[in-house]
Amino acid sequence: MTTVIDKLLTSATPDQALATGEKPVKAFRSALKRLQDQLKTLFDEGVEVEVLVHGRATVIDHILKKAWNTYFKANDDSLALIAVGGYGRGELHPGSDIDLMVLLRDTHTNGHRETIEQLVMFLWDIGLEIGHSVRTLGDCVLEAERDITVATNLMEARLLAGPQDLFNAMRDMTAPPRLWPSREFFEAKWQEQIQRHHKFHDTSYNLEPNIKEGPGGLRDIQMIGWVAKRHFNANTLHDLVKHGFLTEREYAQLIEGQNLLWQIRFALHIAAGRREDRLLFDYQRPLADRFGYTDARTELAVEQFMKRYYRTVAELNRLNEMLLQLFQEAILYADDPAQPIPLNRRFQIRKGFIEVTHNQVFRRYRFALFEIFLLMQQNPEIKGIRAATIRLIRDHRYLIDENFRKDIRNRSLFMEIMRQPMGLTHQLRRMNRYGILANYIPAFGKISGLMQYDLFHVYTVDEHTLMVVRNLRRLTVAEHNHELPFCSDLIKTIPKLEILYLGALFHDIAKGRGGNHSELGADEAYEFCILHGLSNHDARYVAWLVRNHLIMSSTAQRKDISDPDVILEFATTVGDQTHLDYLYLLTIADVRGTNPSLWNAWKDSLLLELYISTKRTLARGLANPVDQAEHIAEIQKLVRDYLVEIGISGDAIAQLWKHLGDDYFLRHSAEEIAWQTQSVIHNAGQEMPLVLVQQETERGGTEIFIHALLAKHLFAATTQTLDQMGLTVVDAKIIHSSDGYTFDTYVVLEASGDTISSELRIQEILDQLRHELRDPNWASKKSSRRLARQLRHFRTPTQVSYIQDTRKQRTVMELVTADRPGLLSRIGRALMECDIYLQNAKIATIGEKVEDVFFISDRDNRPILDDAKLLQLRERIVSYLDASD
Repeated sequence: MTTVIDKLLTSATPDQALATGEKPVKAFRSALKRLQDQLKTLFDEGVEVEVLVHGRATVIDHILKKAWNTYFKANDDSLALIAVGGYGRGELHPGSDIDLMVLLRDTHTNGHRETIEQLVMFLWDIGLEIGHSVRTLGDCVLEAERDITVATNLMEARLLAGPQDLFNAMRDMTAPPRLWPSREFFEAKWQEQIQRHHKFHDTSYNLEPNIKEGPGGLRDIQMIGWVAKRHFNANTLHDLVKHGFLTEREYAQLIEGQNLLWQIRFALHIAAGRREDRLLFDYQRPLADRFGYTDARTELAVEQFMKRYYRTVAELNRLNEMLLQLFQEAILYADDPAQPIPLNRRFQIRKGFIEVTHNQVFRRYRFALFEIFLLMQQNPEIKGIRAATIRLIRDHRYLIDENFRKDIRNRSLFMEIMRQPMGLTHQLRRMNRYGILANYIPAFGKISGLMQYDLFHVYTVDEHTLMVVRNLRRLTVAEHNHELPFCSDLIKTIPKLEILYLGALFHDIAKGRGGNHSELGADEAYEFCILHGLSNHDARYVAWLVRNHLIMSSTAQRKDISDPDVILEFATTVGDQTHLDYLYLLTIADVRGTNPSLWNAWKDSLLLELYISTKRTLARGLANPVDQAEHIAEIQKLVRDYLVEIGISGDAIAQLWKHLGDDYFLRHSAEEIAWQTQSVIHNAGQEMPLVLVQQETERGGTEIFIHALLAKHLFAATTQTLDQMGLTVVDAKIIHSSDGYTFDTYVVLEASGDTISSELRIQEILDQLRHELRDPNWASKKSSRRLARQLRHFRTPTQVSYIQDTRKQRTVMELVTADRPGLLSRIGRALMECDIYLQNAKIATIGEKVEDVFFISDRDNRPILDDAKLLQLRERIVSYLDASD
């Protein structure tokens, strides 16, 4: 280490340049540039990151002392330069801020103000990113008393220049006996951590994690150090071993985890050229390459790198939890003389926490590794598990072997846990944190920390799985009934909830292995259920759920669910009402647990519509499908009666409807038909196009209706305008009347996924659409919206395929491509230029990938059977999309 620091000091000294008369700013700036270059070189050569982090701090010490001595006399005892925060600990990554405090002996030394300002300006001019404060001794006491962060920074303070006695006075005046005694300090820092974790949704598994502030990150390690220093007067983390809070093995895990995070942070700062603590997509692939990962058959290099990261922070999170529990017992409950309350021969409650009655419990009674979690479910007043028992659980998880899995007691206990009315989510998460779940279900261990490199799956597979279970359990809790009231009522009718929970636990169990994960997972689920005492009937139910867990969301988002034949096909797959109920609830929980930010009222209504339509079909009987003519007659009568009642002429209605085919009445609700019919009749003879907006529709979106003369450019012009306004099109129904008009209905959401909430916004949309659709020069306008930063890191080659739907007299075009601004308008241009008309569109954006379905025809509403014409369209779409990237 000394050799490396000597090398850094030699490369980064400004002395030689100053001696030759070079201006100080230039000399110091050049020295810092050499330091950064040398740090990068040494890092690439494999020098330990710990050496480099401390080495940079040492060199910055040297530079700051030189700068200080340029502005202040060596014998001036009225002020001192002090390193605080991370710099005070002697830790500096390449882009880390340098936190400084100028400590004044008293207010009479404020005469130095101008000189201090000159020093600070000089430090900025030479390229140092500094954070600084100027305080007297009294200020230090006042600020530290008021702000725990200031107290923490001062606790890590280190004297750089100035009188030692002044620094000692500051340390003495802000010491624990005077300010923030250890109990209050611990409680404040603990709450601070809780609030910080909340900002990251209490999970380490975010798509672009913050390696410093997120759960299991560097700040959590620092938190441990702060408490140890404040309460136990520890100088290093290893002192926790001496105090009995960590074993040597746990200490090694802690340091190994810290070093990996330091390596990643160091590399991040180099790649970004500045401080950056977010592991953004911009850096994930380059860092995976830097650390030597290569693509494998079933896992990308970046996925392997991120798996290591996620597993590391998960382990650090576990250690943080255990240590804070130990600190809580030692600091908050040290004076509590409470006697243990026995639960049984193996467990007791002490100070509200469950613990073993002796250290050999798990060795003698292996089933106790499950029993402890069941007891916590059955006794919800238990606050948690005592840290010493957490350690024993982790140390004895190796006992969960093949013999353990075959033991009927353990299988029964596991199913008891799954069947408990309370606490399932909390205990499964505990079992996952402590490694119990992965040991008991080896397949679950394979998905631990497994991530998919896309924008759709925001959690690792194990975290997502437990989130799905949590979403199902949440439906059974009365206080959450307002979130999804229909689902909360439906789940009360489910005959066996454990079937639903097991389906959730296994639905993604085979991810990352190659092959069809639904099929592979179904086989594993069935075998597991049989081994755990479920009947063959129930085991097949669970396996069916796993095998079909994607079918409902796929049908709702990619197929025309207004088509009775689509509903009949789906109902045939489902088979009966009970299967439908189970599948619907699992689908809702799965979609919400994949990416909560992508769940919205539109998806909710789409799945509910599919559920209700399927329920009706099942009630009629699969052998007795809906008669289309009967359905159309019923809906027309319902709408006509309503419109006549409010004063619309029956003749006018008949005159309008005679030009509309069956598709219009099949694909629109009665409310939509009434609204559109009334509007078109009232607008007769007025200026075209007619553009209307309904702020809220029964399908959870904002509906835009356009009635205009039939024109090929209409779809392209409309979608381009909506895109420019930052709106997302989630559904498009394009109906052509026989007399040359189009009835276009778009369902749109704001970019956030919300419906449009402002009357001003609605008026803006109306004005813009009316203006653009009347503008003869619209085709020369291009989308000016920029591609989102995250989307730039994903490339999905455009794929266009066709299916002929001769029964519906249309061609189905399936498109898979990368999401981007102006996508639909480019497709609209291609359709227009190839003289092809759009009838309907199903818009499905899955993270960074678009999987859209377009129902197209020629100008006479017939399917496109000319292969040359379809090839021309495919080539035009690919050129418009892929070439634009």
